[in-house]
Amino acid sequence: MFNMFFPDEYLASTYVIPFEDLYQKGYRGIIFDIDNTLVPHGEPADDRARKLFSRLKEIGFATCLISNNQEPRVKMFNEEIQTSYIFDAHKPMTKNYIRAMEIMGTDRNSTLFVGDQLFTDVWGAKRAGIYNILVKPIHPKEEIQIVLKRYLEKIVLYFYKREKNRQKKQGLK
Repeated sequence: MFNMFFPDEYLASTYVIPFEDLYQKGYRGIIFDIDNTLVPHGEPADDRARKLFSRLKEIGFATCLISNNQEPRVKMFNEEIQTSYIFDAHKPMTKNYIRAMEIMGTDRNSTLFVGDQLFTDVWGAKRAGIYNILVKPIHPKEEIQIVLKRYLEKIVLYFYKREKNRQKKQGLK
């Protein structure tokens, strides 16, 4: 029932993702959400984010930010990152996930998505056919509409974790 919202992977942070391993597996483009994925909500790029994007460029990844925020927010974050971006993306609609792949010159098989929300980020990436990694939110301060969604996410994540444990016990993953 909730499977359509299950992420392909669920990790503690964007900053623990083994990007070198993913590059070795053939991924060449990464689409990122910004708020609570890379920095706390509304914050500019910090040292960790700057270092991450520098590292990704060295590895050989193309990157693109995709955000439901308006351009001033996305542009402010991107000032020090200097990557491609799409604002007012209307996630989980798939149009701008596809546009991000076009910008990066990648396809569904060579692109992955990293975000902190199931019902916008992950569901949109799944609908677009993109491998996706859900990360835990960086900071608890969020807008009220996101806070409400987090309660529903807890229910889905309960079933996600239960399914992963079942698969592990059966030796499936």
